[in-house]
Amino acid sequence: MAVRIKLKIRAKSSDKEVLSTALVNSGFETEKPQLLIPRRLAEEIGLWPPPPNSSLIELGTAGGPVRNYVVPDELEVSAVTNDKIVGPATCDAIISHIEEEVLINDKLGEALGIVILRLGAGYWRFADDSPDVSRKSESPKYWT
Repeated sequence: MAVRIKLKIRAKSSDKEVLSTALVNSGFETEKPQLLIPRRLAEEIGLWPPPPNSSLIELGTAGGPVRNYVVPDELEVSAVTNDKIVGPATCDAIISHIEEEVLINDKLGEALGIVILRLGAGYWRFADDSPDVSRKSESPKYWT
C-alpha cells in the first residue's frame, strides 16, 4: 500500500472545489508545488478545456515522455483528515490524459507537511503532529 491522503482541491479561476484522495509521489520531482490531476477532475473544476494561461509541456516519466497541460498557480490544496485541515497551499495544476489518480509532487507534499512513516504499510503524519501520531492511508479514488 502507498500513502494516500484526502485533499480539498479548489480551482482559483472557477472557484469550484472537490474532495479527492491523492497519491503522495516522492518520485514526482519538480521545482515548485504541483498537483497532477486526471482530465475528468479537470473537467469537474472547470480546467478543461485548458484555460488560455496554460501551456503544453513534455514530462519525463518511468514509461517515457508524456505531454500534459500545466496551469500555473491555479490550485489551492488542503490536506483533510478527521481532526485537522492543513493548507491551503498554492500549486500548479498538471492535467493528464493518462493518469486516473491525483498525484502530489515532492514540493507540494512538503508544503502540506506530509511525513511518510511507513511507505509500504501506508502510514504517515503531519510534520506538526506529535511523534506518537500515525495516520493510515486513504483508499484510492480513480477519476475514470
